[in-house]
Amino acid sequence: MKKALSWIIPVAIGLLLALGIRFFWLVPVNVSGASMEPNLKNGQHVVAVKTAPVKRYSVIVFDAGGVDANAAPKENYVKRVIGMPGDSIRYSKTGKLYVNGKYQAQNYISKYQQQAGTVTGYQNGFNLVSAARQNDWSNKWSMAIGNNRINKVPKNCYFVMGDHRSVSEDSRMYGFVPKSKLVGVVKIGVWKSNHKVINNYQN
Repeated sequence: MKKALSWIIPVAIGLLLALGIRFFWLVPVNVSGASMEPNLKNGQHVVAVKTAPVKRYSVIVFDAGGVDANAAPKENYVKRVIGMPGDSIRYSKTGKLYVNGKYQAQNYISKYQQQAGTVTGYQNGFNLVSAARQNDWSNKWSMAIGNNRINKVPKNCYFVMGDHRSVSEDSRMYGFVPKSKLVGVVKIGVWKSNHKVINNYQN
């Protein structure tokens, strides 16, 4: 009996630790689609850290169910946070991003990938008001901001975009991502050549 316990107990402890990490700290995620290229590839495996703080330019995983009408329940999306609560956003037709009136270089993607167009349009650029009008966010988000003019990211919400702007379906289409839908912040190994633009990009 003692001999059996000598290996059963360590195995049980290991399993409990693994489950604890899985449910309370780390979440494995499989990237799907081309919207995060060139920094994350279709089929790439990453880890979302539940306890990591969300900052502007953090790459996050969120439960898209109830956010994107085309998403299945509990379907995870991987996108980059462009707007934090209270931020105003403007994107020019040439692919220039302005947050709170300040130009953002977007050095983590190429000029081609910065293009504002998506499968639904935005060839002329956008701001939060024009994007809301195009996608009728005003009714969806009026309760969150108290009026029908969405000129700033609401409290406890994020505005997200894929790194490959020209193909990504993101907040331009389905609106803001509530903080309550956050799964975690994506982290990749420091041995990866692009780890800084994923783990800790600073404009």
